[in-house]
Amino acid sequence: MKSMQEILIGAKEAARKSALLTTEMKNAALLKMAGALESGVADILAANAIDIENAKGVLPDVMLDRLRLDEKRIGAMAKGIREVAALPDPVGTVLEKNVLPNGLSVTKTRVPLGVIGIIYESRPNVTSDAAALCFKSGNACVLRGGKDAYFSSAAIVKLLRGALAQMGLDENFINLPEDTSRESATALMTAVGYVDALIPRGGAGLIRSCVENAKVPCIQTGTGICHIYVDEAADFEKALAIIDNAKTSRPSVCNAEEACLVHEAVAEKFLPLLKARLCDTRAAKGLQPVVLRCDKKAYKIIGGVQASESDFDTEFLDYILAVKVVASAQEAIEHIALHSTGHSDGVITENEEVAEAFTLAVDSAAVYVNASTRFTDGGEFGKGCEIGISTQKLHARGPMGLEELTSYKYIVRGNGQIR
Repeated sequence: MKSMQEILIGAKEAARKSALLTTEMKNAALLKMAGALESGVADILAANAIDIENAKGVLPDVMLDRLRLDEKRIGAMAKGIREVAALPDPVGTVLEKNVLPNGLSVTKTRVPLGVIGIIYESRPNVTSDAAALCFKSGNACVLRGGKDAYFSSAAIVKLLRGALAQMGLDENFINLPEDTSRESATALMTAVGYVDALIPRGGAGLIRSCVENAKVPCIQTGTGICHIYVDEAADFEKALAIIDNAKTSRPSVCNAEEACLVHEAVAEKFLPLLKARLCDTRAAKGLQPVVLRCDKKAYKIIGGVQASESDFDTEFLDYILAVKVVASAQEAIEHIALHSTGHSDGVITENEEVAEAFTLAVDSAAVYVNASTRFTDGGEFGKGCEIGISTQKLHARGPMGLEELTSYKYIVRGNGQIR
């Protein structure tokens, strides 16, 4: 088993070679990687079955869904890699070019970050997404996945590295440590001089640990306490469909809705419809109903479970929705300011003034008008896939694709000028 230090040295050496990779070479390798995943479906599924079996009784069902792979999901992973290959290469893009009065030519040019460390939990699809994005943007990556998904991730990385080797490229552009202990995560967080950016992707505890303990630059991705506000001018049909999708399509992901705010002028009519849609209808169909945790006003209208204060600060990642009745759009905006994690928040309204005020006042990475928060995703935003969703404001914000994995440098050309 390679030590983390050996892995970091190999990754650093590989990253230095990226300057010699043309866009054509990178795209050809990515297409080879996508094909390798498709031809290796049986190996990936066999490894994933081990992870699933080990996780039964340990992870809740919704988290098992994040861990589980099938042919369709592996096909989507391959599709994501091909989409990354089809995207413009950001490396070498000229951002600015000026000729100074003294004749110096100054060109601001996109360059790779270098070595990117990713610490993530039980989502094996992150393995291929991160590897593809890092490679296309000229970076080497160290993928420190969680132990729950280790066998799946190892099978994926073996196929991706094999594709690089077939292209005559350094396999160390993509690395997966065998050690999934806390010590290996700490080693990655403190790898000064080797890791140029650290990206944590997972629950609040993981992200907090990285932000508090990392000695290398850390790009904070966020937990998703995502809100949808149903305005008094909302179209009920749109609202019900949007909330149903945002809460139930995949409740275990960070762009799922966790809190619903409803204007008091429509609460008496809308909340019974919401309860019927998310609870009664789903139960009648044999689907898991959503538990509505209601504030006092909502509870008087539809019952359910009375919410505690902490329910409005919780990323449930489950079939649970916190519900609150508000007196105005302004109160909804103020509630979101206090309780949102800055990931994705939306308003449902036919009043353009309310929509405009909401988009201006809500300070989240993605702000929606009459659409599901589930669209906050690199693939949906045209980035092929994503390496994470940043909720910070420095360097990168929202779904992080190729451009967000680059920096820039100034290339200055002269003809003997001195200062």
